[in-house]
Parts: sequence; C-alpha cells; structure tokens
Amino acid sequence: MQIVCFEDELTAQLAPITTGRPAYAIHCASFSLLDWLQRLKSPVSAYVRPHLTTIQELDYQLTPISDPLARGPLLLVNARLVPSQSNASVLSQLMKQSQPCQISDPTGLLAAVVPAGWQSDSPAQGGDQACSFIEALRLAGQQQPATAARLTSFQWPHDVVQWHMRLMAENLQLRLLEGDYQQMQDGVFVASGAKIGSHAIIDTKAGPILLDEDVQVGPFCYLSGPVYAGPSSRIIEHAALKDGVALGSTVKIGGEVEASIIESFSNKQHHGFLGHSYLGSWINLGAGTCNSDLKNTYGKINMEYQGQRVSTDMQFMGCVMGDYAKTAINTGIFTGKVIGVASMLYGFVTSNVPSFVNYARLFGQTAEIPAEVMISTQARMFQRRKVQQRDCDQQLIRDMFTITAAEREQGESMTLG
Repeated sequence: MQIVCFEDELTAQLAPITTGRPAYAIHCASFSLLDWLQRLKSPVSAYVRPHLTTIQELDYQLTPISDPLARGPLLLVNARLVPSQSNASVLSQLMKQSQPCQISDPTGLLAAVVPAGWQSDSPAQGGDQACSFIEALRLAGQQQPATAARLTSFQWPHDVVQWHMRLMAENLQLRLLEGDYQQMQDGVFVASGAKIGSHAIIDTKAGPILLDEDVQVGPFCYLSGPVYAGPSSRIIEHAALKDGVALGSTVKIGGEVEASIIESFSNKQHHGFLGHSYLGSWINLGAGTCNSDLKNTYGKINMEYQGQRVSTDMQFMGCVMGDYAKTAINTGIFTGKVIGVASMLYGFVTSNVPSFVNYARLFGQTAEIPAEVMISTQARMFQRRKVQQRDCDQQLIRDMFTITAAEREQGESMTLG
C-alpha cells in the first residue's frame, strides 16, 4: 500500500512554523511525522503547497504520487498529524487491515484507506493537475466509512510545544531501543563521536540524556533529562538544558533552555533564557536574549494568530519563532508571542512580529526587510556553516516574502520603509 501525505487548508494556520517547511517536517519531541511514515516501510509520496515542491524533492526526497491515475489501495495521511507513537500505531494498523475507512476530527480528514478502484467527483478541471488529483483523493477518503480509531493533530503553533512536553520521555525511550548508543553513565547515552566536557552535572531522574553523533558538550554544563541533541550539535560551556529540550542537527546552544524545540542550524550561543518555545531553522538569538513563558498572574496563556485570540490552556508557553529570524543583544520577548520568518528583533517584543520586519518598537522604528536583503543574509549564514546556497533556497525566501505580505499589511502602527 502506498502512503500519500497531504497538506490541508489548516496547514497555513500553523505559520510561522510551516511558512518555510512542510507540515510533516515539524519536529516534536525529536521526531517528525515523516520519520514515522518512513518506518511503515511503504513508498511515501506527498503533496505540499506549491512554493515547497522543489524543497520537498531535494531535501526530503519526496514527490507527488508517481502515477496520478492510481486507484489504490492508498493510505492517505494528513501532514498535520502529531509525530507520536500512538498515531504511528494507528496508521500501521490501517495499513495491515487494508479495509476502506477514514478518520476525521473537527479540523478535517486526518487519514483514510482508499480502496483499489476508488472513484470520486473530481474538482473543476484546469489549473494544477496535482492539486486536482489530491483534492479528488481527499474527497474519496472522506466518503469511506468512519472507524473508531482516533488520531491527534496540530491545529495551532502552540500545540507543537504542548505535545513536545507530553511525548518527550516516551520518544527518547524509543530512540534508545532502536538507536546505536553507548551508556556513558546512568541515564546518559551517546552515539559515535559524542563527548561531554569536564565537571558536567547530570540529572536523569525525569528522563534520559541522548547525545547523537559528534555532539560536543562543553565543561560545567547542567543537563536535566529528558534531553536530545541532534548530530553535530554543540552545547556551550556553562549551558543549562532541562525538562525536555530537543535540538536538531548542527545547533549551537548556550544559556538556560527549558522545554523547547530548536530546529537544525539555529544558534542560541550566549547567555539568556529560552523556555517552552519553538525555534525554526537558521535562527540566531543575540547575547542576553530572553523570553517569558509565565504570566505575572500565573494564569493560562492566550495567543493571537492572524488577529484571532486563542486560549492555549497552558500555564507555561513562551514564543514561536519562524525560520531565519534574528534577535539583537538583550532582546526581551514577552509571553506567548509569535515571531514571523526572516524578522529581526531589537529591544522589548511586546506584540506579535510579522515576517520580514525590522522590529524596534522600543525605539519607535519598524520597517520592512526586502527579500533580496534576506537572500544576501542567507548566503553569509550558509557560508559560515559550509552549506551551499541553491537557487531553490533563494526562491523560497522570495516566495515566503510574497506569502507573508498580508501579515505586514495587517501589522498595527507599522511604518514600512
């Protein structure tokens, strides 16, 4: 059975996390949905938003289904599914039974087994054939009988942090069962080339510490599990990582970090606090940057998404920061703020920040950042990490700039210049 992963209309609601990456590539508790789909040992195809098709093919080796006239059986999977063992188990059972069925929730279709010879009323002809096909396939999935099985999905960006805290311990246990780790000491497991500097303080009562290949931990660090550090990451001397931290590959991390996800190639190298937050890729936090993850009232935190106020039902929630965002030294980010892609922050961040904006409201200044400026910045960042800048990387910046134009138009009291 072939797996077909698709993004739906609510994928855009997960911005800025999904502005520059497919929803199936969101990391949560050290895994992405794609990791789980590939474990099912069946061919995986995917349909993403048009501006991500080339990135998908080059970075994830996925394309739309090879035969657009295929009539099944197919396992249709929503890219917003939480990358959890329970979801993976349900999908595995669906593949084994091969019986037509569908699983939905109030946000829409989450998965379906579409039988051989499936038929559906096709959307209007014309336009993108791939989009027409996946829409017809989704409609066919919705027409299958419902099953009692349940799946969970991301609806809002803060859901990623919430699920991360729930899943971190169990996901790391699975990594230990399946990975090639050596136990350095009680609860501390390292892959080839990983090293821990002298005088480290390790606390594994709440979960293990997993250091993947070539991870370097400096001296005088404090690590309190569960903690996962991806390949080639560097934990700077005197850093404190605790209560559920997951780092992608080639991350530099320092200061105090708690219950947070940091995607690959991002830097928080200096002192400062980061808590209950999600950071995308190619982010740099300047020295002294801190965020708040608790209200002074100790109450539940509300977040604002595209002008809509949403209750998180969380007492601790920090910030969500999109790819390529940057902060200056001593930047302070207030509780529950959303930082758009390719934005640059200065001073106190008391409101959400649109994408591609220089944000310095403390100094009475906000200005749009042209796409070409960010492309030049991207080139310098890539060169520092010995990563080749491709045409598709530059085009992604231009596409994200266009896609996020409405954010800047809606920004209150914003002077563009």
